[in-house]
Order: sequence, then structure tokens, then C-alpha cells
Amino acid sequence: MTGMDSHPAAVATPRPAPDDEQLLASARRALGIEARAVEALTARLGAAFAQACRVCLACHGRVVVTGMGKSGHVAGKIAATLASTGTPAFFLHPAEAGHGDLGMITRVDAVLALSNSGETPELVLLLPHLKRLAVPLIVMTGRTDSTLARAASVALDVGVPEEACPLNLTPTASTTATLAMGDALAVAVARGARLHPAGLRALPPRRCAGQEAAAARRGPDAYRRGRAA
Repeated sequence: MTGMDSHPAAVATPRPAPDDEQLLASARRALGIEARAVEALTARLGAAFAQACRVCLACHGRVVVTGMGKSGHVAGKIAATLASTGTPAFFLHPAEAGHGDLGMITRVDAVLALSNSGETPELVLLLPHLKRLAVPLIVMTGRTDSTLARAASVALDVGVPEEACPLNLTPTASTTATLAMGDALAVAVARGARLHPAGLRALPPRRCAGQEAAAARRGPDAYRRGRAA
């Protein structure tokens, strides 16, 4: 027997393909886990969430949203949602920040960092710079006793008891919960800025919701000028 033949992968018997009911059962399980993860967030809304909203409302610059890996993908979507509801925001890749992009964060910005563990090295390395700038830091994490949570101006608990992944490894329920909390933050901040939905419905197709929302945040005069543009 050769070395290749002796490898477990070379002699393993193929597993039978799952039938339809097994596939559907797996999907139902995943959706159930993720639905419960999102539902559990409601009970955690309180003073910390309100403070996170006020940080965004008081920001004179942009909300810089950052995260690594799957959290980074979620961070990009949250940044886009904030921007489209009138809160200027953009995504900053934390690894790129360590290679020259830290200058994208200014003293008038706020930072929203996503990390399930709260110990993501690329994010932890940003903490001294954020402290020097004295910018407020919102952290969404699954561990409120983590390094990032302790350093934050406000920490939001998005922890989940289990992932939808069969091995309980791949971020699934945790990223869904983080995304949902990000949507809740964006919507609450838009409401706090008195975004007017009737104005959005009346816009011509060429004008985007983000422009209307930003005008609403700047006040009635800016809102009227924007409508006339």
C-alpha cells in the first residue's frame, strides 16, 4: 500500500446524500436558532442602546464602522444602512487601518466596532489611536467582559447561545444578531433625527434616500432646500 492509498481520505466511504426532509429539517433548525437569537436582543435594549444612539446623533463627522472577517462583512452593511438613513458612515477595514488608513478617522467621528469575541487583534490595536483622538467607541460584541467592551464608551451585547452551524463554529446566528442590532441602531437614530418618511416617498427616482435623510438631519430649512433641488 502506498502512502497515498493509506491516507484516510483515499479509503473513506462516501456518505449517502441527505434526502429532502433532512435538508429541510436542517434549514428549519438554522432559521429557528437565528430567529431566537434576534428575538433575544429585545430584552437587552436599554440605557446602553439609547446611549449608542446619542453617540451617533451627536457625531459631527462620520460613524466609522469596522470589523474583521464575517463581522467585517456585517460592518459594511451596517455602514451602508446608516448612510442610507441619513447618518454619514463608512466601513474601515481594521487591517488596512494598521497600514496607513488610520488617517480616515478624525476627531469629529465616532467608531462602531464589531467583534463577537471582543478580542479581535486588529481591532484591539486600534484602541490607542482612538484614545489619542478621544473619539467615542461603540462596540457590538458577544462578550461584554472583553478587551474591546471594557475600552468602549458603550458596549452592546449581541451574544448568542449557539451558532446555526452544525459544528457550532461558523459565524451564523452571531452575525445575524449583530446585523439586526445594527439595523435597530440605524432606524432608531434616523427616528431621533426626525427623518420624515413622507418626504422619502415623494422623492423623484433620481434622488436617493440618503440625501433626503441627511437634509432632514440638518433641519427644516435644509430639508426644504433639498426638496426643491
